[in-house]
Amino acid sequence: MSDDLKDAPLGQTSAYITEYDPTLLYPIARSVNRASLDLDEDDLPFEGEDEWQAFELSWLTPTGKPVVAIARFRVPASSTHLIESKSWKLYLNSFNQTRFASSVEVRRVLRQDLSRVVDAEVEVTLFGVDDMALAPGRLPGICLDDLDVEVDTYQPDPELIITDNEIIEETVHSHLLKSNCPVTGQPDWGSVLIRYRGPALDHHALLAYIISFREHQEFHEHCVERMFMDILREAEPDQLLVMARYVRRGGLDISPWRAMPGETPIKTLRLMRQ
Repeated sequence: MSDDLKDAPLGQTSAYITEYDPTLLYPIARSVNRASLDLDEDDLPFEGEDEWQAFELSWLTPTGKPVVAIARFRVPASSTHLIESKSWKLYLNSFNQTRFASSVEVRRVLRQDLSRVVDAEVEVTLFGVDDMALAPGRLPGICLDDLDVEVDTYQPDPELIITDNEIIEETVHSHLLKSNCPVTGQPDWGSVLIRYRGPALDHHALLAYIISFREHQEFHEHCVERMFMDILREAEPDQLLVMARYVRRGGLDISPWRAMPGETPIKTLRLMRQ
């Protein structure tokens, strides 16, 4: 386990505080993982966001009546830090028995605390539990999952990425993405979408590459950056977007995307599994 995770609440017994406590948030420097990918923090080849959705958010009105909501957070990939997921859950739980004047105040406090910890402006949106904006959708493009592939590699291997000389523009996706938490070893299930313009990616090989993350231990955000960099270096596309939609765990789901500058992201898309 890396030094930046030794004191993290993930994988440890934790008290569930129900009174507001912003000190529960645990930041992790993005630079640690990016160094292993030979990325320069001052000259990143991508832009992007980590989109979080929280389904277990509640607080009290000034009269003590509970309010429930669903929150969406967008953390820019340019932030110096990400937030460890269990600490985020513990922080949100600390709202449970705290009285706030209004949902406007809750949103202000959330934005203020999260932005301070990641050292960048975090976008916060609150939804009612029946808001149609949360209705699930489907990933666009070609689904690779029915391809007949033989797989014997379960750690990321960029050499699995194969291209030919034809220049194309396409969108493909797979629901077979699985990686593991680097602290607890628990499985993280997800779907991934890849949109690019450049030398055609061999679909069978690309699916085998996606599956190769199956025993890999890394945070969601790191997996997406690794996938983006592997495709960028091996295929040398002119345009590239990699977006993952991970299944909810502990009341939170995480959907990071990374894209070459100028690429239009696919936002506010939730899948049935989330």
